[in-house]
Amino acid sequence: MRVLLLLPAAGYANQDFQQAAQKLGVDVITCADFCHQLAPGWGLPPLMSVPFDQPETSVPRILSALQQPVDAVLASDDHGVELAAHLRQALGLSGNSIDAVMRLRDKLHFRQLQQAHGLLYPAFCVVPHDDNGEAAAQLGFPLVVKSRQLNASRGVIRADNPEELTRALAQVRRIQARYLRDAESLGVLIETFIPGVEVALEGVLHHGELQILALFDKPDPLDGPTFEESIYVTPSRLSEALQTAIADAVSRACAAAGVTEGAIHAEARINAAGVWLLEIAPRAIGGLCGRTLTATLGISSTEIVLRHALGLPLNLQTSHAAAGVMMVPIPVTGVLQTVDGVEAARAMPHIAGVEITAAIGQIIAPPPEGASYLGFIFSHAAKPETVEAALRAAHAQLTIRIQPLV
Repeated sequence: MRVLLLLPAAGYANQDFQQAAQKLGVDVITCADFCHQLAPGWGLPPLMSVPFDQPETSVPRILSALQQPVDAVLASDDHGVELAAHLRQALGLSGNSIDAVMRLRDKLHFRQLQQAHGLLYPAFCVVPHDDNGEAAAQLGFPLVVKSRQLNASRGVIRADNPEELTRALAQVRRIQARYLRDAESLGVLIETFIPGVEVALEGVLHHGELQILALFDKPDPLDGPTFEESIYVTPSRLSEALQTAIADAVSRACAAAGVTEGAIHAEARINAAGVWLLEIAPRAIGGLCGRTLTATLGISSTEIVLRHALGLPLNLQTSHAAAGVMMVPIPVTGVLQTVDGVEAARAMPHIAGVEITAAIGQIIAPPPEGASYLGFIFSHAAKPETVEAALRAAHAQLTIRIQPLV
């Protein structure tokens, strides 16, 4: 079996995918979006480097370079999911269509999908590049200004009044222009803020049927003005009725989008009105968070993705254990100098691992400007409340020194 894997330069799960493939005896051909001369430090040099956001030029180059047939094409994060869909179509491989992927990848298209299929959605509008956003204020504050195609809370800002809206709109436009070639033509999405408890659902689709892998509680409030995520804990402590409602909403949205295969990661808010889907990504959970599934299902999310793509049985070993992860928050924009207390954090009860992924000397930034994490803390325990407490206690052991930018 052979897989073509699209690896972004800053992808956290790159190594996890390669390790899972080695465990399964799968040959991996990699394609990267970074200079091929950087490849020797990766351990698995890519076949070639291409711009993931230009499938019209990248697909022919990749196809001409492939020397052997592949059984699946996968992207390790959002950045490559569109190109992966184009490659599957060109190679005649099964999987979600290009249109279906883009219905989920573009936040405007997803809102329009919800509107058309009777799903709960916030009031929304698109503000063109040369518009001051004055009409958007008529939606009613508080509002959330969003880049249409960025992830990890990058380019997402809450505005509670017209002055904040003006500042947020300028900032999101600047962020979007930095990362998206077609930022001006896309415009910016503005929608009403949805209050409520936030959760994340990790699942895998097979012939349109959704199998729930985990429902994560997010115990820290995410009310803005920016939306940096921190703690994920599973199993959820919500009622069975609410958990069923969340799964049903995700299934309906995937069916409406025409997404029928592979991993999905959904974000939702729950309040008295019901389940509000914030977004659904046609890929596995981001960062290193997929490692939490090893404690509850016996294998990581990367192995699940590979097994599904190759038609192998998932071999899940469901456990009643609880697990969680903290994406270590970045307190300020600047140059990372030191992270002390890592060994003390690892020694805390119920802590399964602490991994600092940011490099010393690296410029880091919290959302809405940044999309990377300082690191990850993992916990396993019998109960979710124990996991949450352990993550907070371990994080308290860390001393993070950052030199702010002038």
